[in-house]
Amino acid sequence: MQLYPADKIYEEVAFIGYYMHWGHDEVLSMSHMERIRWCKEISKINRKLNDEPKNVFDI
Repeated sequence: MQLYPADKIYEEVAFIGYYMHWGHDEVLSMSHMERIRWCKEISKINRKLNDEPKNVFDI
């Protein structure tokens, strides 16, 4: 069984909750991998909306 640092879980829950307006219990009911996937998808949307390159080091 693998445990994840509490700080990382709080970060994921806050990020998803902020952008998706989902509640604490709803986000925590997801697996860690599912939360990571949602964080990646939300980040992709934000990059598109902000016209940011995939990698900020790309010119």
